[in-house]
Amino acid sequence: MGFRFFRQKSTWVVAGLFISIALFSRCGTDASAGIPDTVDFNYHVKPILVQKCYLCHGPDESSRKANLRLDTYEGATALLKNGGRAIDPGHAANSMVVERIYHKDPDQVMPTPESNLKLTQQEMAILEKWIDQGATYDPHWAFIPPDSSLLEKKYKENAVDFFIQQELDERGIKSAPRANPESLLRRVSFLLTGLPPTEKEQQLFLTETNEDAYVKMVDYYLQSPRFGERWARHWMDIARYAETRGHEFDYQIQEVWRYRDYLIRAFNSDIPFDQLVREQLAGDLLPKPRVGPGNENESILGTAFLTMAEGSHSPVDIRKDEADRIDNMIDVTGKAFLGLTISCARCHDHKFDPISAKDYYSFYGVMEGTRFSPQPVNQGSKVQILQNLQQIQEQVRQWAHQQLQESGTANVLLQTNNQQPASPADSGYQVLGNFSGTDLEGWKADGLAFSSRTTLGDPVFNDQYQFMGIREGMASSRKTALGIYGALRSPDFTISTNFIGVEAAGRESVIRIVIDNFQLIRWPIYGNIEQLVSDTKWKQYVFDVGQWKGHKAYIELLPGVYENHVFVQRPDSYVDARYAIAYNKKWIEPANKGLVVSALNRQIKKLKVDPSIQSLLEQESRLRLALRDSLRFFYGVTDGFGKNSPVFIRGNYQELSAEKVPRTFLTALGTRSNNLDVAGSGRLQLAEALLEENNPLTTRVMVNRIWHHLFGKGIVETVDNFGLQGKLPSHPALLDYLSLSFKQHNYSVKQLIRTIVLSETFQRSTVPVNDSKEKDPANTWLSHFPLRRLEAEAIRDAMLAVSGRLDTSMYGPPVPQHITSFMNGRGKPAQSGPLDGSGRRTVYLEVRRNFLDPMLTSFDRPIPFTSFGKREVTNVPAQSLILMNDPFVMQEAARLAERLEKKGLKTREEKIQWLYKNCFGRAATGDEIREANQLLTRLTEKNSRTVWKDFAHTIFNLKEFIYLN
Repeated sequence: MGFRFFRQKSTWVVAGLFISIALFSRCGTDASAGIPDTVDFNYHVKPILVQKCYLCHGPDESSRKANLRLDTYEGATALLKNGGRAIDPGHAANSMVVERIYHKDPDQVMPTPESNLKLTQQEMAILEKWIDQGATYDPHWAFIPPDSSLLEKKYKENAVDFFIQQELDERGIKSAPRANPESLLRRVSFLLTGLPPTEKEQQLFLTETNEDAYVKMVDYYLQSPRFGERWARHWMDIARYAETRGHEFDYQIQEVWRYRDYLIRAFNSDIPFDQLVREQLAGDLLPKPRVGPGNENESILGTAFLTMAEGSHSPVDIRKDEADRIDNMIDVTGKAFLGLTISCARCHDHKFDPISAKDYYSFYGVMEGTRFSPQPVNQGSKVQILQNLQQIQEQVRQWAHQQLQESGTANVLLQTNNQQPASPADSGYQVLGNFSGTDLEGWKADGLAFSSRTTLGDPVFNDQYQFMGIREGMASSRKTALGIYGALRSPDFTISTNFIGVEAAGRESVIRIVIDNFQLIRWPIYGNIEQLVSDTKWKQYVFDVGQWKGHKAYIELLPGVYENHVFVQRPDSYVDARYAIAYNKKWIEPANKGLVVSALNRQIKKLKVDPSIQSLLEQESRLRLALRDSLRFFYGVTDGFGKNSPVFIRGNYQELSAEKVPRTFLTALGTRSNNLDVAGSGRLQLAEALLEENNPLTTRVMVNRIWHHLFGKGIVETVDNFGLQGKLPSHPALLDYLSLSFKQHNYSVKQLIRTIVLSETFQRSTVPVNDSKEKDPANTWLSHFPLRRLEAEAIRDAMLAVSGRLDTSMYGPPVPQHITSFMNGRGKPAQSGPLDGSGRRTVYLEVRRNFLDPMLTSFDRPIPFTSFGKREVTNVPAQSLILMNDPFVMQEAARLAERLEKKGLKTREEKIQWLYKNCFGRAATGDEIREANQLLTRLTEKNSRTVWKDFAHTIFNLKEFIYLN
């Protein structure tokens, strides 16, 4: 057998030599064209293996053939059963891979014919040369930290130009000259603010001729309030920003527009990007949150990033609904900050990237331990009042306890009720929470209302300021005062009984059983797991949960109510709770763990307080009243309890691995901050791991996004995928330099943009010179600035700007979506918004998932279901039809004509020149004036009353209006 193999091998070697000789002699240098002297694994070999080999011989064990791995050095060089090796480093002639790729027998050749994959002669030559050179397996390029020495080198001018010119010189490509001032002004204005330059800005920057005029212009636009509106919209694509849930009823996501305003303020203020990473993943957990307008918590607004997934009304399978929702959170987080498709490992190990299913379910545990929650946005201003109030209450409490000591009732005060109820016959009976003692029994109090302990021992006074006794133990949202938000939530438990009971009292509040973190609680399926608390007397609230046995759940008490999934807390809302139980048949009250309060209070004689305490009580009353304002909320997150998830076998939640996966960061990145397995969700630890020194992806990905938005294409073209199926960087050294510089400059987005925009590369003309177009047809090496179309928002905003209709007011609730007669479906708003969006910038228009704006969608604004760091740029008939027939476009053309008439210009030429400068940022040429006059003559013959409106409409339809040159 061995001899036979040797003969076949020897035959192949001879045949292989003849094949190679024949190829090189017949094709000359064709097979070796483009093959470097030293073959690089990441840039030359891995793309071939990923595209042609990894499906059958990659990291995914479930699809691996012949137990052969070509994605690792150990697997590729392991001894095979026949005594050979798939890859024999240094010896291509002895490598079975080379034998199989050159094989003529269809039963032996690799890739197999049925795979429809085939290696080119050049690819085979690359593999052969790489093996002969030692078959080195380098880590994936994106996982290798950048070389810090790049920062230490001295660059004559802008470092961007050094790296760009290096590649151009190597290929003999000449760069285009500098663009004219008008083009540069329009380019900088649109790319930094999303708006065309105004007449005032044209006069300001086109008349200056000194050397620093361009620098002044760039700095002007970087400081413009419009900058944040432009760059916030870029990130909103990544966050899949929408203000409704989609699906059946398109429910509102409560005040999520505050996240949009948060982004605008952040980009305008140049908040360091590492801070934004922490805030969007764990803004509710930061020990020192940022303070925003009104002295409110700004950081917590970032957590809306996690909440904008789509939401189904009454899904039949809420476990699957939860799994899909968490998958979306993982997918968006992975793409946004790491440029990795982590969700591809939901059902199996990633088929290409070194991301295992265990990595995925490690992230799953982090997201599963995160709870969705209303978060107040105007409570921060009350913190000082609340602190003063709590100090007064503590002083009064200490005085009252001293009175108990002095009155001889201390012995009663120390008694506890040791009486236990009879052992219930109900075997499933369980006390989920008993608040008759001093603590909350492991329940989590979020916000300020519930405090960290029960009301047990709090003093009671009558209207005459007489000390009447002390309170019994209960959990109470009004422990400190009314008008404060807080939520009380139990630890997670598995439903094992028919009923859950809560003894509670309150006013306009709610108790919810949150099952599998499902929030859109509503009839017909889930209405019975939410009950309103509107009785100020104690009442037993019974929840029939028999059909949910085996599901995880937690109990939630909120001093407010949900109105069509919008949380509302009124000034007098409150909820008190004594205990919560789970049972099958009979409600049994748990033992009172606290003091014998009633016996103690009977021994207390009414006691008039001294003047100092009365003064404190009067102050307390005034402070309580000061807190009773209506609160506003947005939909955010709060931390639950630490949770490790099992692996879902083949992605099926009904088929779980025996062991749970400890929460860790991606093992392939090997950061020092790897442990996420903490008492809470682990989101803050995840954010820190993303920013860890050993993780090069977060900065590279963000730098690449910024480059993409400025040039229309990233240094890595696949901006959301830095994995093995993503594109290789065109300028890897430049990407690394900018990543290091970004971090060195405290993650300043504005500083990075300034560096790029001040480069000669950015300022080049869009017209290529000489033969550069033939040498570099895709403009990969940037010999000239890329010609690019404006985004949907910029096109619409430009129409508003040139027509004079643009309203530049900032922030606030969105302008309702304009609903046309063709827009129908479930969740349709009762009223339509204005056609022109009240003149507001597009970033302030409502984004309804079931009713997306037709114009914006036609011009490729993405449908918000996952991250889109790179928009498609299509050229379809719908775009031309929109520009010709859309009522908004026609309305703004009419307004532009009205604005022109008000200018009082007398001649046609003056009017044409004004329109060109206003719409294109430049003067019309002689030929353009002649052609415009001809068109105006024809339009006058057709309808003299609308001639300038029709001409303005024509301007909107010219390519120059919607393109940057």
